[in-house]
Amino acid sequence: MPRTVSKRRTRLDPETRRSLILDCAAEIVAEEGVALLTMETLGRRAGISKSLVYNYFSNTREVLSELLERELRRQRRAQNRAAETADTFEGLVRAVTHEYLKYIDERGLIIERLQSEPSVSEIHDPTEYGRDAAVEYLAAIAAQHFDLPPEIAHAVTDISFGLPANAGGYLLRHEMGLEELEDLTSTMIIGAFTAIRSDYMVRKRPLQRG
Repeated sequence: MPRTVSKRRTRLDPETRRSLILDCAAEIVAEEGVALLTMETLGRRAGISKSLVYNYFSNTREVLSELLERELRRQRRAQNRAAETADTFEGLVRAVTHEYLKYIDERGLIIERLQSEPSVSEIHDPTEYGRDAAVEYLAAIAAQHFDLPPEIAHAVTDISFGLPANAGGYLLRHEMGLEELEDLTSTMIIGAFTAIRSDYMVRKRPLQRG
């Protein structure tokens, strides 16, 4: 439900006002999608004039780019904190998956919608918070844990990385509980690595004759 913003002008410091505008942009993206975000609708949602929005952002592209970076930063930091507490591979997968689904449950598909917008994703530097950095981090752990060639571990991690996103979409469309969906998703990810280690690598091993 859209936030109710008082029409009475409230004097806020620039950082707080900028954060409020981004919060309102996140609500619009989550509820209606990227295409319906304009400086005018953003101003209405924030309870300020369009001209005041322009004092903080040059255009909607800048709003969306900064929002994507903020949301990625929040999500990755939560996942990193959870990952640091894990002492098994299963614990690592479950911790990261839990934080991802929790984010989706609370925030919706904001990141996915922003990343699907070419004008936003093409100017965003994903080095610190994007998918590639997360894949590299998890692939290195998986390669060592399952004794897999780095390129194989990277491929499995990259492919499996889409599972939590799909699970997040499922979470929003169906009535399955977060805990059960987290369990299913984690089992699928762990199962992929286990199958690669016990089946795929054995089938690809060169024959020893004589």
